[in-house]
Formats: sequence, structure tokens, C-alpha cells
Amino acid sequence: MSTPRDDDALSWGGDDDPTLDVGDKPAPTRSAETEPRVEAEPLEPLQPEAPAAAPVARHPEPAASEPTAVAVTDGEELDVGHAAPLGNVGLVGIGMVAATFLLFAIGWLLAGLRLNGLGLPIPSVTVIALTIGAALAPVVWFVAVLALTRKWRTWQRFLLLIVGIVLLVPWPFLSLGAFA
Repeated sequence: MSTPRDDDALSWGGDDDPTLDVGDKPAPTRSAETEPRVEAEPLEPLQPEAPAAAPVARHPEPAASEPTAVAVTDGEELDVGHAAPLGNVGLVGIGMVAATFLLFAIGWLLAGLRLNGLGLPIPSVTVIALTIGAALAPVVWFVAVLALTRKWRTWQRFLLLIVGIVLLVPWPFLSLGAFA
């Protein structure tokens, strides 16, 4: 047996308002005797005076008969379903890879600044230029992979991002230590 307190969870506030009651009133019926009979004329198709503009699609899909703009070289197959948007897992994965590349950029910057203070026989301008280049490399790799592989499959994009993670590890930062 349910209590009124239990029933409160199944109702919306104001459900018992009498002004909201629609009721079961039958619709008024009209008899054929009370209405005047009107003869219907046959319908003619409307002739537009000016051709109507076709609706504009936000993301038009190429028709099957239209050639696609993607050039297919020998050995490649055109996959129509490969440009699907990323799902939630893909977006979280992209975010994690982006955070990794950002940490790598900071690691390269810190390592370059430490190498500048070690007294290497390299001009300091060269060390600073190489430090800036090394710090920008992970960011450039990430943006380039995302921009240039839009039509690729998701696993191919992640493969290139993982290759970038392996190639761009800030080894000087790791070899010098965090507080060397």
C-alpha cells in the first residue's frame, strides 16, 4: 500500500489545479441537414510564377552520381563512412593527447632554459631559438595531425598522434631531472 508521501514522487507540482482540467467534453457534431451543401471544384495544380529556390543544406552530401572531391590514388580505396564525427570516447582521447602535448611543450621549454644556464659552447641565441622551436614542435604536430587528417579514420588519426608522442618526448628534461 502506498502512502500519500510515496505518491508525491509520481506527481508534478500543481497537477491537482482545477483550471488545468481539460475534461472529457465530446466535440460538437454537425448534421448534414443544418449545413448548406457546397459543391467542390476540382483542384488544379498551382503554377508558380517564378521557380522557387532550392533549400540550402548545411552539410550537403554528394549524390551517388556526383564525383567526390577526394582524389583516390592507386592502392587506396574510397571509404564513404570514414568521416564520421568523433564520439565521446574520441573527444576525451583527443583531450588527453592534447594535454600530453602541452606538457611536452612545457618540458621542452624548461629543458632548454636549463641547458642555456649550463655554459655550453653554443651561443645563447642559438639555444633560445632551438628551445622555442622544440617547445612549439608538440603543438605544431598536434594541430597539423588534426587539421590534415580530417577525412581519415579515427584510429589512423590516433596512430599519428601516438607517433608524435613517442617522437617528441622531452628527453633533456627527463635526463636532467625535474630540479637539476
